[in-house]
Amino acid sequence: MHSYPGPALELVARMGEAAATDPARAMALQGAPGCNSHRAALEYDPDCLPLPCFSFEDALDAVKEGRAERAIIPIENSQHGRVADIHFLLPESGLSIVGEHFMSIHHALMALGDGPFKAAYSHPQALGQSRHYLRERGIVPMSYADTAGAAAFVREQGDSEACAIAPKLAAELYGLNIVDEHVEDAADNTTRFVVLAKEPLDPFTLQGQPAMTTFIFEVRNIPAALYKALGGFATNGVNMTKLESYQIGASFAASTFYADIEGAPGDPRVDLALQELAFHCKYVRPLGTYRQARPRG
Repeated sequence: MHSYPGPALELVARMGEAAATDPARAMALQGAPGCNSHRAALEYDPDCLPLPCFSFEDALDAVKEGRAERAIIPIENSQHGRVADIHFLLPESGLSIVGEHFMSIHHALMALGDGPFKAAYSHPQALGQSRHYLRERGIVPMSYADTAGAAAFVREQGDSEACAIAPKLAAELYGLNIVDEHVEDAADNTTRFVVLAKEPLDPFTLQGQPAMTTFIFEVRNIPAALYKALGGFATNGVNMTKLESYQIGASFAASTFYADIEGAPGDPRVDLALQELAFHCKYVRPLGTYRQARPRG
C-alpha cells in the first residue's frame, strides 16, 4: 500500500479494511481506486468489495492467501494487444480462470489546470491506446503503474504542466479537472478481463451454456508439430479463438502456446481435440473453463 501516491492511500486503506471484513465478497485488482480494473470489478459483480493491489502479483497473491475470493485481471486489449507479463503470471499463480468480462475503455485527459502539458502519465496500455492523440499534441508519454495511480501522482506532484490519462472516475476521486474526454485512438477500444479463483469451475455446471476453455501447451520439438497438434481442432469442429506463443527460459528451442477455444471438456468434440493435442505435446495444462461473456465470430 505504501507504493501508492498520497492521495490514493486513504482510499486504498478504506477499501482494504472493507474487504478484510468479508473476504468472500472481495475482488482483488491491480491499480489505485478509480482505475479501469476497479470499474470492471463493479461491472462484473456490483456486490463485490474491490481490493486495490499495487501490482498484478499482489492481486494474485491476495487470492492465494485468502484475502480475496477472486481477482479480476486485464488480459488483452483490442488496440494494444495482450497485457505484458500476464501469460507468465497466470500459469505461475496456480489460480484458475472462472469468468471473463469485456469492457469498453474510454480515457480522459485530466490535470490540475487546463494546459498546455509537457508530459502525460498513465499505464503503458493506456498510453499505447492514446499514442496518436499524444503525438499530435507534442505530449511526452510517461509510464506509470496504473491509470488511476497516475492521476493521484499528478495531484500529489502539483505540476501544472503534467497530466494523466485515466478513467473519469479517477478525476472525481482525486480532484482533477477533465481537460478532454475520449482521448483513446479508437472508439471501439475494448479490454478483456479474466476472473481468477483458487478452485476451477466444474465444466459439468456449464452444460448447455456457451463456454470457453483456456490452456497452455508446449509442442514436441519436431518438424510440423504445431500443425499436427492443432489439426484435431479442425477435424472435430472446435473453434480456436486465440493462439499466442511466448518463450520460457533462454534456450529458444521451443515455444509455449496460450490458447482459447469455444466449448468445454465433456463435449466429445472438445475431448477428442484435446486428446489429439496432448499426443503431439510435451504437456497441456488447463487454466480454466468458464461461461462465455461474449459470442465469438
